Amino acid sequence: MNNADLIVATLKQAGIGHGFGIPSGNVLPLIEAMRKGGIEFVLTAHEGSAGFAADVMGRQTGRPGLGIATLGPGATNLATGVGDAFLDRSPMIAITCNLNRDQLGRRIQMLIDHHTLFRPITKASFALRPGRIGETVAAAIRIALTEPLGPVHLDLPEDVALAPAEEGVPALDDVSAPDAPATGSAAEAAARIAGARRPVAVIGATAMRLREPGLLRAVVERHDLPFATTTMAKGTIDEDHPLSIGCIERGCRQIQRRFLAGADLVVGLGYDPIEVEYEAWIRDTPLVHVDIEPADTDGSVDIVHQTIGDLDTALNDLNRAAPAANAWTEAEIAAHREAFQASLRPDAPGFTPHRAIDVVRGALPTDGILAFDVGAHTHQIASQWTAHRPRSFLITNGWSSMGFGLPAVIAARIAEPGRPAVCLIGDGCFQMTCGELATARRMGLALPVVVLNDGWLGLIKVKQMRRQYAYVGTALGTASGPDEGSTPEHYFGVPATGVRTPKALADALADALAADGPRVIEAFVDPTHYDDTVFD
Repeated sequence: MNNADLIVATLKQAGIGHGFGIPSGNVLPLIEAMRKGGIEFVLTAHEGSAGFAADVMGRQTGRPGLGIATLGPGATNLATGVGDAFLDRSPMIAITCNLNRDQLGRRIQMLIDHHTLFRPITKASFALRPGRIGETVAAAIRIALTEPLGPVHLDLPEDVALAPAEEGVPALDDVSAPDAPATGSAAEAAARIAGARRPVAVIGATAMRLREPGLLRAVVERHDLPFATTTMAKGTIDEDHPLSIGCIERGCRQIQRRFLAGADLVVGLGYDPIEVEYEAWIRDTPLVHVDIEPADTDGSVDIVHQTIGDLDTALNDLNRAAPAANAWTEAEIAAHREAFQASLRPDAPGFTPHRAIDVVRGALPTDGILAFDVGAHTHQIASQWTAHRPRSFLITNGWSSMGFGLPAVIAARIAEPGRPAVCLIGDGCFQMTCGELATARRMGLALPVVVLNDGWLGLIKVKQMRRQYAYVGTALGTASGPDEGSTPEHYFGVPATGVRTPKALADALADALAADGPRVIEAFVDPTHYDDTVFD
């Protein structure tokens, strides 16, 4: 066993079954060890995509995702996906394969200081050295799985990878960190809820990582709490629930803000301000904050109580408290939800994004997975889409990088092959990562990729319009108009079709979901309604 074999054996013992990346000569010893050790190496088109895919493997499996890159440009490319895992709080091991130790620190082709690169966007960065390989990898796994979850970087010189192992595989009986005891009484939080006439819960991204996701539903039902979610937390409770009011701070956000302004108490459950800070929408409403970390605000938020520590423990305590009653009525909540959803679907001629999104939602089973990307369509999807299950709604809202959607859905299909999945992205995002279609084809993944083609970087175009700037740098040239674009027969061997009506999209989706490999569906849409729904 050499050190590369030892690394792989340790990762395998931690439940890691796939690694994403691009080879170089320095990476080959690790890839060979993966082949022998039973971890599949997934070749991506770009290291940034490898990082995104590793992030999503971590989200979906609860084990660290694995991203692999060579030195220099490979490392800088991988850093985009590593930063995604850092701000979106996904467990990941990022390995850069470096030159031999005697070359480190010199002015040599491609060589940079990897630790300086990764230190600001990881929880830790370690150099792998003989005699301490197993303990370092084991420590990296534990750190990645300690709340708040995140990536850990390991730098592996080639001569270290090839050297004979001086240790055995370390024991990893429990690589998870122990639960942190709660500070701040959950009983006090329950008393605050009971004392409010119109309390509202807002569920955030930390709740995605609950060991018992059903605790959320139990708490809101026990205390009869209307609840909203942030974008990443959608699906933690089925949004068909009668207490659900939908997503905040996305499309038609002012309607949600007005509803929240009618509350006399906000209860943040697992609310991570990396998605949106409290002060953006809470106004002067008092806050009870229940999370793994204290609330991060600018000082203007009226925080009346905090319960900090293990979220499962805190929610269990809230669920044991005496049930509370309030003045909200089911009819009032339903009327708000109906008005909010209607506002997201304005009357407009032609094939609009909101019509396309509804078609995709209708085609995907309730247990299916949606992965999408960053742009104007993000605001529309986040508010409009009904999410029914945890880990079914994949987006980056902390890092918020374009290029996430396609590698995310590839990883989701690998992690959970029994669940259907659809990728829904804008044409700008598709241009960034269309090469990953070759990855999906090589892996034999049944995967519809729906591209909303409006010919623009739609979100930036809306921002230019509102600032009364000229439209510069936002025309993509993918379509001169919603009825004039053309679609090639395939991308990298993946069949493609163009659609211009809801029915054509529904038919194409039905065929794609039944196919034995990926399919591209290019939906030529008229984005005019973004002007009214994205920021209002």
